[in-house]
Amino acid sequence: MAIASTTPEEILRKIFGFSHFRASQKTIIDSVINGEDNLVIMPTGGGKSLCYQIPALVRSGVGIVVSPLISLMEDQVNALQSNGVAAAYYNSSLDSQGARKVLAQLHQQELDLLYVAPERLMSPSFLERLQEIPLALFAIDEAHCVSQWGHDFRPEYIQLGQLRSLFPEIPVIALTATADAQTRADIRQRLSLQKAKLHIASFDRPNIRYTIVEKHKPQNQLLEFISARAQEAGIVYCMSRKRVEEVCARLQKEGIAARAYHAGLPTTERQKAQAAFQRDDIQIIVATIAFGMGIDKPNVRFVVHYELPKHIENYYQETGRAGRDGLPSEALLLYGTGDIPQLRSLIERNENPTQKRIELHKLNAMAAFSEAQTCRRKVLLNYFGEQLEQACNNCDICLNPPLTYDATEDCRKALSCVFRVGQNYGVGHVIDVLRAADKQRIKDLGHHRLSTYGIGKHLSQEAWASIIRQLLHHGLLIQDLANYSVLRLTDLARPLLRGETTLILAQPRTKPVTGKKSKQKNAVNLPHDTGLFEQLRKLRKRLADEAGLPPFVIFSDASLMEMAAQLPTSTSAFLAINGVGQRKLAQYGEEFLQVITNFTQKNT
Repeated sequence: MAIASTTPEEILRKIFGFSHFRASQKTIIDSVINGEDNLVIMPTGGGKSLCYQIPALVRSGVGIVVSPLISLMEDQVNALQSNGVAAAYYNSSLDSQGARKVLAQLHQQELDLLYVAPERLMSPSFLERLQEIPLALFAIDEAHCVSQWGHDFRPEYIQLGQLRSLFPEIPVIALTATADAQTRADIRQRLSLQKAKLHIASFDRPNIRYTIVEKHKPQNQLLEFISARAQEAGIVYCMSRKRVEEVCARLQKEGIAARAYHAGLPTTERQKAQAAFQRDDIQIIVATIAFGMGIDKPNVRFVVHYELPKHIENYYQETGRAGRDGLPSEALLLYGTGDIPQLRSLIERNENPTQKRIELHKLNAMAAFSEAQTCRRKVLLNYFGEQLEQACNNCDICLNPPLTYDATEDCRKALSCVFRVGQNYGVGHVIDVLRAADKQRIKDLGHHRLSTYGIGKHLSQEAWASIIRQLLHHGLLIQDLANYSVLRLTDLARPLLRGETTLILAQPRTKPVTGKKSKQKNAVNLPHDTGLFEQLRKLRKRLADEAGLPPFVIFSDASLMEMAAQLPTSTSAFLAINGVGQRKLAQYGEEFLQVITNFTQKNT
C-alpha cells in the first residue's frame, strides 16, 4: 500500500517529521527504490530504519522486515503506526485472532510494512503466501546474526540466503550496526548478496563519552556514578545472572528505581521489566546480554559495563544504546584484572577450534582497547577500519592524557621484526623474537638468525605488547583474523620505517587510569528552558500512559528540547520541529502547543 505521488523527501518531512536526510541515507533509499540490493553498515541511532521504511512506502507492495526480537518488532511497529504508517508484526506473541487479522491485512494489501521473525518468514507455508502478494522489498535487520564471525550468530538467519533465489525481482537490503570486514564478507556470501551495493557509514558516535575505570569497590563506584545522574535512564550490563541480581538489589536498597533482566527470569518478568524501562517507570535496567537487540529507547543517557564484554562488537553495540537521540551520553566500563582470565576460561570450553580461535582473538582486541593509552575513539573506530584524524576530546584518555615519549626507534624495531618474520606470525612470537626468547620454535624456524632477534631486550614483554597494541591502534599494523591473527604491515608503516616520520606513544601503564568524573550532573546540556522541558515530559508521559505506549513513541527527548528552545506557538512552527509529522501534529499538537503557549504567556 505505497503512498502515491510522494518523494522520499516528502515522506521524510510529512510522515517522520524530519527536514533532511543524514549522510548516505538518501543514496541508500534511492538505490532500494530502484530495485537494487544493498548491504548497510550504520551505527545504532544512525537512521538505518528509514533506509528501508521509506522505500517500502514509495515502492508498490508490502515491505517484509526480518527482525530477531519480538520487543524490537513491537517498538518499531508502534512508532510507525504513531506516524500514520500501516505496519504490523506477525510473531508468536499474537493470539490466533490477532494472527488471522494480520494475515488478512497482508492478503488484502493493506500493509506498508510487515515485521516477521526469520524462522516464521522461511516456513514453507509463509513463503507460499508471499508468492501471491506484491512485495516492495525484503529488509534483513541485525544482519550480523547470519555470520559465525559476528558477535550474535543465530542459526535461524542462515536460511534467509534463499530469499535472493526465491524472489529474484525483489530488492534485499541487509542492515547491521556492527560488522568488521570478515563479517561483511560472510553476510554477502550467506545472504547471496555478492552484487549488493555496500554502504559503510561512520562508526563514530561523537555524542558518547567513553570512560574506562579500574575496579575498586565497584558497587560503590556504580552508585556514585548513577547518583550523579538522577532521573536519567541507564543500562548496567553484568556478566552473570547472579551479578545482575546482586547489583540490582544494591541499587534498589539505595532507593534507585531499578529492575533486573536476565534469561533465568520468567518471560513475563522480563517483559514487565523491559516495558517499565521503555515507559520511563524505572530509571535503571540491570541486565546480562540477554537484554540485547531491540532496545529502541532513544533517551538512554548512559550504559555501564560492570565487567568486560567479550567483544568490541558487543561493547560497541551495547554502548550504542545510549544517546540514540544524538544528545550527550556516557559509556562507563569498570575493568578488573580478573575479567580477562574469567572470559578466557569460558571461551576455552568451546569445542569448536575455529570458533574458539575467533572468540579469543576478539577477546584480545577487547582487552587491548581497555588497556589502550591512546584516544579510545581512535582505537574503537580503527577496529572497524575507520581512521580518526584528531583525538576526540570526549574520552577518559583525551580528558586525562597519559605521559608520552618518542617511541620512533622502538616502533621501527617492532615493525622491522614483523617484516623479518614474513608478516606471518602473531604478537607473542614477534615479541619473543625481539626479546631473544630461548624457545625451540624460534630455532626451528631459524628466527634466531634474523637481524631483529634480540634488538628489543631493553624492554619487557608488557612494554612491547603495549607498543604493538598502539601500532595497531594507529593503523600501522593490522591483525589478520582469518589467518590466526598474524601481524601485517600497512602502507602507513612505510614512512616510519624509511625514517620519514616519527611516532609519539603513551608510556605503558600497569593499571588503567580512572577517567575524570564529569562535572555535569546532567549529561544533557542544550540551550532550552528546563522548566518547560519538564512540563512537556510530564505531558508526554501522561499521553503515553493513556495510549499504552512508551513515551518516546510520542516524541523523543530531542524533539521536546527543541520545543523548549524554539517555543513554537502555531501549527506551522510546531510542524517545523524535528520529529513532528502530520499525524503527530493532528494527534498531539493541540495539547503540546497549549503547554508552550501558557509557558510563554507567563514568562513574557
